[in-house]
Amino acid sequence: MVGGGFVDPEAPVLLFTFAAVLLLAVLLSSLAHRSILSTAVLFLAAGFVLGPDTTGVLEITADSEIVATLAELALFTVLFTDGMRVGFADLRSAWRLPGRALGWGLPLTLLITALLAHYVAGLDWPEALLIGAVLAPTDPVFAAALVGNERVPGRLRHLLNVESGINDGLALPFVILFLAVASGSGDLHLDELGLELLLGLVIGVAIPWLALRLEKLRFFSASTQYEPLNGVAIGLLVLALGQVTHANLFLAAFAAGITVATFGERQRESFEHFGELIAELFKLAALLVFGALISVEFLGEIHWTGWIFAVLAIVVARPVALGVSFLGSHLTRTEQFAAMWFGPKGFASVVYGLLVLQAGIAAGDEVFHLVALTVVLSILAHSSTDVVIARVFDPATTPHWYERLRAASAERRNGRRDGNGQS
Repeated sequence: MVGGGFVDPEAPVLLFTFAAVLLLAVLLSSLAHRSILSTAVLFLAAGFVLGPDTTGVLEITADSEIVATLAELALFTVLFTDGMRVGFADLRSAWRLPGRALGWGLPLTLLITALLAHYVAGLDWPEALLIGAVLAPTDPVFAAALVGNERVPGRLRHLLNVESGINDGLALPFVILFLAVASGSGDLHLDELGLELLLGLVIGVAIPWLALRLEKLRFFSASTQYEPLNGVAIGLLVLALGQVTHANLFLAAFAAGITVATFGERQRESFEHFGELIAELFKLAALLVFGALISVEFLGEIHWTGWIFAVLAIVVARPVALGVSFLGSHLTRTEQFAAMWFGPKGFASVVYGLLVLQAGIAAGDEVFHLVALTVVLSILAHSSTDVVIARVFDPATTPHWYERLRAASAERRNGRRDGNGQS
């Protein structure tokens, strides 16, 4: 604070804007759950309208300090809470379908997106692989009507939840590696990168483990009122120690969340709702800033090949990758289609894109433009179709055209079986 005001002159306006849009989002949240309206899209659109190249209310640029700080804190918080969803017990209990999506689907999505970036958008291979890693994670926020609908098969909702909860963290090492390669060996040595990742992993495991062990001693016991703050304290300790030691903060956050979920089930449950609210606030703030960096002029700078790439990255890369991953699975065709389609590019891709922009690599601006366009198109496409697809799983709301299509498909399958039986 300087003279009762913020050091950063952009902060008060940004804070007021965020608070106003947040209030509007809260008031519209009930309607959003029943329609194609999305609160996340509201923040993206608000940023777009209020950005410096549109109305100029928010004077935010890509090199603003507040952008880098917000991106770092938002990604740290989201990876920490994502990690808490995926303790080892959860993975062992229902790993088969998420394992296919993560073990095969994630790397295949990365590779297909990289191929499209190289041969369609014309990026060199390091940048093509980088954008593949940036766009590989998915975000269930933009398919909320599907994931949160009890009439949608439980295994499909579990698949999408677990996959999106883990793939942010799994994509992170690839983003860091390809960003280092794209930066050139003179900017970042691989041995330094390896040390940062190792330190992040050690801190992310050691701090939560020690904190949970301390609470088991007879001298210590958290009250019901303060128990949710246990996760906050652990996260802050990991963040602070990671900054002091120059460890990779994001790997530390993800590892810390997994450690708490694995060794502290009670602490995980007490922090879960509180932590998700904090992560959601950071997500929405990052989307507001991201929207402010986009304008009609910004989108007009993208070559037509970039638009083709963005569309193909959405309608080809994940559907093909997941189609291969689910070969031989017991998912129905409707479930497979829903899983293949609902791979929305969201928060993680936004923040990874901002990190690429902040890194200052030669092709960083071009990569960010392509990431931004793909994320915007994905948000619009997926958040406006989740309600429609969810209705397919509800007998009371299934469209008549889909019932006829499903009946015709069943008749063809029965006809083929009868023909094979007669032969």
